[in-house]
Amino acid sequence: MSRKERSEFIMEKLLYTVPEVAKLLRCNPKRVYDLNKAGLLPLLKLGQLKCRRETLIAFLEKYDGYDVSDPYHVTPLQTDTSGDGV
Repeated sequence: MSRKERSEFIMEKLLYTVPEVAKLLRCNPKRVYDLNKAGLLPLLKLGQLKCRRETLIAFLEKYDGYDVSDPYHVTPLQTDTSGDGV
């Protein structure tokens, strides 16, 4: 299976493991556990912790435009209004 085929297969799955969620979010698995512990990303345990596809999509939609670097202090992203792009 090619890398592209594997990526397409992962996107079609119903449940994702924590490492798969981390890969999709391009973060460390510890960050996924932190998001869960803070109550931002619900997980379920079915053998191991997993995240439903719909839950992950809802998380991304809800926190679009927010800084969730610290899941206990979520803030809106600051927009650059100076026009210089810095």
